[in-house]
Amino acid sequence: FQGIVITPLLLLLFLGSSSSVPFTSIFSQLFMTVVVPLIIGQIVRRYIKDWLERKKPPFGAISSCVLLMIIYTTFCDTFANPNIDLDKFSLIIIVLIIFSIQMSFMFLTFLFSTRNNSSFTPADTVAIIFCSTHKSLTLGIPMLKIVFAGYEHLSLISVPLLIYHPAQILLGSLLVPTIKSWMVSRQKALKLTRQPKAPVKV
Repeated sequence: FQGIVITPLLLLLFLGSSSSVPFTSIFSQLFMTVVVPLIIGQIVRRYIKDWLERKKPPFGAISSCVLLMIIYTTFCDTFANPNIDLDKFSLIIIVLIIFSIQMSFMFLTFLFSTRNNSSFTPADTVAIIFCSTHKSLTLGIPMLKIVFAGYEHLSLISVPLLIYHPAQILLGSLLVPTIKSWMVSRQKALKLTRQPKAPVKV
């Protein structure tokens, strides 16, 4: 909800009247693409909730297949464009920058959620690390196509997002064992500190 408001406002602030797509058009298209399907889905869900619980459709597999198709088609659309003009060295630099940015974000959120006056539990910290740094192609690509509609270098500016999405999956799978062991040990330590001490007999 913030993205569909903040993105057009930032474009209006920094680009002003030079933006190729008007502010109202960007806002209305993002609203129709993102918010309206969400609202419709929540309304429909109320009426078919019981049926869904009985049938239990494989939404996880369907979601994974749809996401895979979006990633595949976006990659093909991006790198098949003859105007992309991206050499190998630049691509490597972009990959390194994206990995550095994501690692920095994850480290900062870890420090923020584990500071002394924080009320977050270890499980909260894990959720914050992964969720607050998450970027999805399913929302990012439609937003890019709406905001930069007609821009000849659209394929080029979508490359960082195309790299960021697989990078977060790779980093997540690599960091899960370490973060899981930290969370378990931290939870055990908190349980020990909260246990009442046995009275000392005199």
